[in-house]
Amino acid sequence: MFELQFNRRFRDCEGTTRREFMKVGSLGVGALTLPGLLRARAAAAQSGRSVKDTSVVWLWLGGGPTHVETFDPKMTAPSEYRSVTGEEKTPLAGVTIGGSLPKIAGVVDKMALVRSFAHGNSGHGGGTHWVMTGYDNRQADNGGVPGRPSLGSILSYSRGANHAVTGAPTYVRMGGIFADGPSFLGAAYAPFEQNGQARKNMDLPIPKERVDGRRDLLTSLDRLDRRVDSSGLLEGLDEFEQQAFRLVFGNAPKAFDLKDESPATIERYGKSTLGQQMLTARRLCEVGCGFVTVNYGGWDMHGRIADSMKRRSPELDQAVAAFVADVAERGLSENILLVITGEFGRTPKINRNAGRDHWSRLSTLALAGGGLKMGQVVGESAPKVDVPQTTPITPQDLMATVFHVLGIDPHMQVISPSGRPVYMLTDGQPIAELI
Repeated sequence: MFELQFNRRFRDCEGTTRREFMKVGSLGVGALTLPGLLRARAAAAQSGRSVKDTSVVWLWLGGGPTHVETFDPKMTAPSEYRSVTGEEKTPLAGVTIGGSLPKIAGVVDKMALVRSFAHGNSGHGGGTHWVMTGYDNRQADNGGVPGRPSLGSILSYSRGANHAVTGAPTYVRMGGIFADGPSFLGAAYAPFEQNGQARKNMDLPIPKERVDGRRDLLTSLDRLDRRVDSSGLLEGLDEFEQQAFRLVFGNAPKAFDLKDESPATIERYGKSTLGQQMLTARRLCEVGCGFVTVNYGGWDMHGRIADSMKRRSPELDQAVAAFVADVAERGLSENILLVITGEFGRTPKINRNAGRDHWSRLSTLALAGGGLKMGQVVGESAPKVDVPQTTPITPQDLMATVFHVLGIDPHMQVISPSGRPVYMLTDGQPIAELI
């Protein structure tokens, strides 16, 4: 069984606990059933459509990150509204960000900060559904199931669930997020799940009598790989069997394994879980993965937000700054878009517990790369950093921008369970300042 497990637990203020587990397919030496899954996934994908070789890394700050202490400190606001962590200067004249993010501040010239991102659902589930799918779902916080597919699943449906050359999954997630799945598109377009070090969790069991220990297992697989290459067996397999072999033996598994990465690069990203995940995400994009979600939770800061930001920010600060700089240095800024967001922002006025509560009328959003116009602030918040002062940027607009980067047809339709054609994008427009 090709098995990936994710045991990390995260609890928000509503008591939500998630344990992620997914079995992707069965594989044994001499018995390959993964092609069946690949066939099923690709059967409904439209063929013959040229697609961009671009990728999105979607960094999800689960719990609802404060927009004030991240990317809009508003030090001109009254003291009870402005950033409690102060501000950091950036290379952009007159632009500052929250004081607990000094390393990100140094790469803001390679980013776009959106200060007018807003919607209207301040529930963890509802806000997450809206941002992840582009659509509101008022039942999401009352046991409702996702009613629309996520951006990653839409891409998987559009491109096919695996890269035709490398076999890399089109959509990979590192930590589950509500509404990050395929909804009515079907399980074939669900994300390929891993925990940032997937090679340690890849279990390809062979009967004990045939393989003695993990070292012999790896040796057997290596020999099989060489036999396949030398015998020309792959030429006799159909497209999906070849994809399955590429997925297991090709470049995709290597992208999950950081042992061949330079120590300097690992140190640059940080040895934290988030640092390792962001480095893995970059490597996955390089081998053809189209959409990677990374969930870095813990932002539901109802009390003592200054202390919470000081504890939670260092990993984020190092990993994001390293990712943005690394992608630029490698000449990948045209190909990889980083999106940093969460389900909503936080109340503009500090509460009695020195924290901030749920607030969807102004939310956190920052982007980097993707061939978009970087080094700017898009939109402006009101004087008390509570609502957009300029035209709001909506989740549908973010969705349209991602469609633009990934080359997804903005008029794309699929057939709903009721048998009717449904547009994936209805009223959003790409963020004009970025195009």
